[in-house]
Amino acid sequence: MDHVDFGKYLSQQRELRGLSREDVSRETKIPPSLVAALEAGQVERLPERVFVLNYIRAYAQVIGLSPEEAALRYEEVDRAVPAPSPVQLEKERRKRAYVILAVLLAVLLLGAALFLVLSGKLPLPTAR
Repeated sequence: MDHVDFGKYLSQQRELRGLSREDVSRETKIPPSLVAALEAGQVERLPERVFVLNYIRAYAQVIGLSPEEAALRYEEVDRAVPAPSPVQLEKERRKRAYVILAVLLAVLLLGAALFLVLSGKLPLPTAR
């Protein structure tokens, strides 16, 4: 079972009881977008794990499931998905840093060129 399967399980249980996502959202005070992400298994759209576990408990209680059983099922799914390795995390961090550096450098160069053109030290490019 993965996050998508777990989300389908929650969705099916909710539908069996004749409740809509809006009903669950209203009763639990969980934003509708997070209820949808939870049911779709979209982990990247969910907040930190501690919040997700509390959302699952509240969700389960509203639809008539055991909150602790639902939380345990989620923990089993969450443990089954391997965490990214430190090497992979470092590669991603460096990639983001290089992209940010490149964007900042481009903005700096454009700003310097604009300054030189506006101050008259660099002629305006002319169209031929």
